[in-house]
Amino acid sequence: MIYLVEDDDSIRELVVYTLGSAGMQAEGFARPSLFWEAMEKKRPKLILLDIMLPEEDGLSILRTIRKNRSTQHIPVMMLTAKGSEFDKVIGLDSGADDYLPKPFGMMELLARVKALLRRAKNEEQHPEDYQIGCLYVCPEKHIIRVNGEDVTLTYKEFEMLCLLLRHRDIVLTRDQFLNQVWGYNFDGENRTVDVHIRTLRQKLGDAGVYIKTIRGIGYKIGERRDEE
Repeated sequence: MIYLVEDDDSIRELVVYTLGSAGMQAEGFARPSLFWEAMEKKRPKLILLDIMLPEEDGLSILRTIRKNRSTQHIPVMMLTAKGSEFDKVIGLDSGADDYLPKPFGMMELLARVKALLRRAKNEEQHPEDYQIGCLYVCPEKHIIRVNGEDVTLTYKEFEMLCLLLRHRDIVLTRDQFLNQVWGYNFDGENRTVDVHIRTLRQKLGDAGVYIKTIRGIGYKIGERRDEE
């Protein structure tokens, strides 16, 4: 099930219809209060979220989703008329996994939705636990701990961390992150990878130093700190 929170009736109906035509169950909500009622009954696999909404803005909804342990790992894509780079960074830093500015094409929307759902499904196929120094990650149970303390990551941040861990001490390019985490060419905006890496390091605290920047190439993860 995919939930869409969008107060524009025409956009909401078109998106729900398009997703349904592609074989995906979707339900649209004109107001956040209706969305929260549905969340109490059934949790979706993906949330599509507008920013400018009545009752409560989309960023506030997003922050609430990320603070709740039972919903914090649900992928969230922002659908909004705010399309500047600054707005995108604010959305991503607030916990969004993807950001699609209006007006957007239905084919692009479907591609991004399918990519997020595919990444979520593929993540379940990598149950191996990882330990690097003070960092412990259990992909199967979606547990991230640093110095024994739980850490909350967005879906995309968690995917990037697991990708790094599966390729420990191997340098991954920005294009590899885009292809393997986003599942498509993200409009050539490689800076979104840098934004996610930055917030990932911040959230990992002491373990953030394990993520190395390889200038001109990309990133890798390793325990040795003298490689930076």
